Amino acid sequence: MKPIERPQERGFRFNDREIRWGIAHIYSTYNNTVLTITDITGTETLARSSGGQIVKSDRLESSPTAAMGAAKKVAEIIREKGINGLYIKIKARGGPSRQNNPGPGAQAAIRTLSREGIRIGKIDEVTPIPHNGCRMKGGRRGRRV
Repeated sequence: MKPIERPQERGFRFNDREIRWGIAHIYSTYNNTVLTITDITGTETLARSSGGQIVKSDRLESSPTAAMGAAKKVAEIIREKGINGLYIKIKARGGPSRQNNPGPGAQAAIRTLSREGIRIGKIDEVTPIPHNGCRMKGGRRGRRV
């Protein structure tokens, strides 16, 4: 009997071709979703799109539908440039007294990228978190309602 060939024994091949990796920087807030694809070093931008380029009204920029359209547009561009695998970095606004969780477009963008046939490597969250640096607004006794 022939031994079973496991995928990890074949190396980094995907559908009989090498995987060329890139980095997808997804900046997702409650007002917009911005996708930027760079090469593996992160220095050269290969493709860029946002929710505002897809929809007409301002209130729909952060919607999952706009994020899906932006992800489709970016996936087309990077496929032409030969990138077929992505590491994903998700970023929210972060910082002191700001939202630390990403907006609704981040998950939709990742799902669309994987449906477009792009291999997803790892997903990191790179939201900046303060380590008691700046003083929060509101005064000594906080905001009084």
